[in-house]
Amino acid sequence: MENILTRIKQAVAADFHEILDKKEEKNPTVQLSQYIRQCEQQAKKIRELIEKQYQLKHDFTKEYHAAQAMADKRERQAKLAAEQGEAELAEQAQNEREQYQERADKIKAMMDKASSDLQELEKKYVQMKHKLKDLYVKKMEFAERENVAKAHRSMNEILKHKPEFEFATNKFNDLEGYIDRLERKVDADYRKMTLDAKLAELEKKSS
Repeated sequence: MENILTRIKQAVAADFHEILDKKEEKNPTVQLSQYIRQCEQQAKKIRELIEKQYQLKHDFTKEYHAAQAMADKRERQAKLAAEQGEAELAEQAQNEREQYQERADKIKAMMDKASSDLQELEKKYVQMKHKLKDLYVKKMEFAERENVAKAHRSMNEILKHKPEFEFATNKFNDLEGYIDRLERKVDADYRKMTLDAKLAELEKKSS
């Protein structure tokens, strides 16, 4: 029994989503909203990639300074060893200096490329954000036009049913006539009551 109910529930849910999807497919406003949401999600992922690029540039810079510092250090040490007559030590220091310098040069090339790539990414990201903002504005424009069109359509629906509109107008006229008659009756009753009271007082005094 439970399986049958579950299958019925799933079938109803599937039909409902199918109907909803078909309805949304026919609505350009919904489609545009979905597209903008997808762009927003993509923009968020792209921002994360750019942040990662900043981190890579930072890592390259850190490694470059470390390698260059060691190259400079070995150069000073090689010079000192040579001055002290330590030819073999000076040669080892010089060899290491060359290795460090070669590494520093390679890392610097990577660092410069990472910096250049980052500038290009930032430039494109700004262009993409402007395009996305243009979509927002365009969506607002369509929403305004759709709203006006719906308002006109609703008003036209009322205006084209003239007999019903005139019926309502006549009912208002009847209501206005009824209220006028009621007000006149209230005034007349008040005047009569006042006259009766005055006459009764006069009769009382004369008796």
